[in-house]
Amino acid sequence: MSGGLDATLALRRSDAFRLDVRLSIPAGRTAALLGPNGAGKSTAVAALAGTLPLDGGRIQLGAVVLDDPAVGVLVPPEERRVGVVFQDYLLFPHLSVLENVAFGLRSRGVSRSQARDRARTWIRRLDLAGLEERRPRDLSGGQAQRVALARALATEPDLLLLDEPLGALDVTTRWEVRRTLAEHLGEFRGPRLLITHDPAEAFLLADEIHVLEDGRVTQTGTPDDIRLRPRTPYAADLGDTNLLRGAARGGDVDVGSHILHVADHDVAGPVLVTVRPTSVSVHLARPQGSPRNSWPTTVARVERLGHRVRLLTGAPLPIMVEVTEEARSELGLVPGAEIWVALKATEIGVEAAGGVSG
Repeated sequence: MSGGLDATLALRRSDAFRLDVRLSIPAGRTAALLGPNGAGKSTAVAALAGTLPLDGGRIQLGAVVLDDPAVGVLVPPEERRVGVVFQDYLLFPHLSVLENVAFGLRSRGVSRSQARDRARTWIRRLDLAGLEERRPRDLSGGQAQRVALARALATEPDLLLLDEPLGALDVTTRWEVRRTLAEHLGEFRGPRLLITHDPAEAFLLADEIHVLEDGRVTQTGTPDDIRLRPRTPYAADLGDTNLLRGAARGGDVDVGSHILHVADHDVAGPVLVTVRPTSVSVHLARPQGSPRNSWPTTVARVERLGHRVRLLTGAPLPIMVEVTEEARSELGLVPGAEIWVALKATEIGVEAAGGVSG
């Protein structure tokens, strides 16, 4: 089993675009490379997987140098202990599930019988038993994603790359597969790199997030660092939805420092809570009618984003709130101001999160 990943990726794809990224991921940790389309995410995957050689920089996985143009080192893709799960899975349509999972092992010289035995082990681990002889066309999106993950893990890689792993799934399937993915990421002992444009994926699955814009990392931090202290307009837009983890029971959600009352009384256990910043109202005194979700707090930070004004509230529940410039001026919303916030139960989204953890 490898140690961590230590990589400096320098590549020029054209006169207009250059990737210049520094990544350090300890073993047993999940990092996310989060950015919009065209930011350079696919280029980073290709460099780490070995299909695109570096122009400069260096890739080291544990004690093994995979790419260092300065000294002429370039390990080919088939010799790198790197498992990749792609968005479209790249399953071989003419092979069964069993043969798809065994393919990576066979390509590394493992005998057919041993490869099939190890493939069956991973098929069982990912709850695919009974599907061994099916072809990819006969699988659901969630099943195909798990087959791709099993194929990557069966080779016992030292680095796991997940390239938009949930991008091809419908909304109904996505949260179920995300839970499965989180559980198996926790069992993988090497470094894990999630490539995504979806902040919910990154916030839920990653320990650390690298925000990638125009080929460069503009911010690195925990999910809360990115959500609460964005450094660029793009990073601020990622916070258009407050994402909170909690535990639900009987219409109440414990988010660790506060209890939120929600409209859905049926969901129980670990949940993902979503709150739009525009759904939170701001008052100078306790709002009339005493809505169930209202509490006193302070203004921790004020940011102007074009025609919008975004506030970060303080304890007991730091969340982003969006108001107009007129409201900010009329209410005197400055750092340190004492306020009340209110939130309707029907404006709080609640989604079962299963074993997901950041």
